[in-house]
Amino acid sequence: MGRGIKVKLVFVALGIAVLGLFLCDIAFGSVAISPRHIFDALWGGGTGSEGAIAPEVVRSIVMKIRLPRAVVALVAGASLAASGLQMQTLFRNPLAGPYVLGVSSGASLGVALFLLGMPVLGGSAGGEVVRNLGVAGAAWIGAAAILFMIMAVSARLKDIMTILILGMMVGSAAGALVELLQYLSPEGPLKSYVIWTMGSVANVTGQQLTIMIPVCVAGLVMSVMLIKPLNLLLLGENYARTMGMKVPAVRALIFASTTLLAGTVTAYCGPIGFLGIAVPHIARMIFADADHKVLMPASILAGSAMLLLCDVISQVPGYEATVPVNVVTALFGIPVVILVLVRNRKIL
Repeated sequence: MGRGIKVKLVFVALGIAVLGLFLCDIAFGSVAISPRHIFDALWGGGTGSEGAIAPEVVRSIVMKIRLPRAVVALVAGASLAASGLQMQTLFRNPLAGPYVLGVSSGASLGVALFLLGMPVLGGSAGGEVVRNLGVAGAAWIGAAAILFMIMAVSARLKDIMTILILGMMVGSAAGALVELLQYLSPEGPLKSYVIWTMGSVANVTGQQLTIMIPVCVAGLVMSVMLIKPLNLLLLGENYARTMGMKVPAVRALIFASTTLLAGTVTAYCGPIGFLGIAVPHIARMIFADADHKVLMPASILAGSAMLLLCDVISQVPGYEATVPVNVVTALFGIPVVILVLVRNRKIL
């Protein structure tokens, strides 16, 4: 069997896994719903009952709660994985990611300034539309500010560990500012922000989805369009310049794509850690390939599958409460990061 056929078969398997986990995420929860009733709810067929639950109740659970949650997990996982792969390539750093480099911390600080800072200053977040746009805009600005700072420093400092330490220090500084805002904030906004920091794909409203999905899709399209420049960057910026690539312009596009992807997901789902750094390495292990024509779509599919799986695991059968998705992603992502450190060899 040729290499190309094997790659296609693995992609098919990944696609099937994503579809299966998507349906599982709809089926699992405090109330178990059978596949037949999921089909009935999604496509409007059948009038059977789910035990003692009326068909209209089943449809309401699926369409208003389960389906939006699964869609958010699908889009958020793909977005975090794509942004992580781009940063690992741009910085030529196998440990780069939205969480490690402080980009998620910047987005969190932006959201904190919007949710906590406005009440402290005597302002109001306004209506729901204004609040949704404000949260997203604050996250974009915060993520962009941190990423721009890291990029500016990395242009002068070539040492990988120095850049990593800088990212962690910037993230710690952002965390300190957030703690100050928490200390000064009234109880209502503080509770809202604390719940947001736990990370969840279940709290995104329909109105927020109308902002999140188009922005994330735009960021993913940009990521796919950047596949060729990312491959050139693997061989070094000097080589990329000799091949006619405008490095500053490509950096700016990667910067914009990462800001849209990581900033938007953090704004509406909270700071979900470790997916951005772990999933690209999982894709490399599965395909044993450094070509972004393979890695980018593989990371997007694997990211969706991973976050869907984490969300399924976070559901506690028979209970209304769910485990914060950040806990589950950490349990999956940390072993991958440790494996990368233990192997201690060139990844990119």
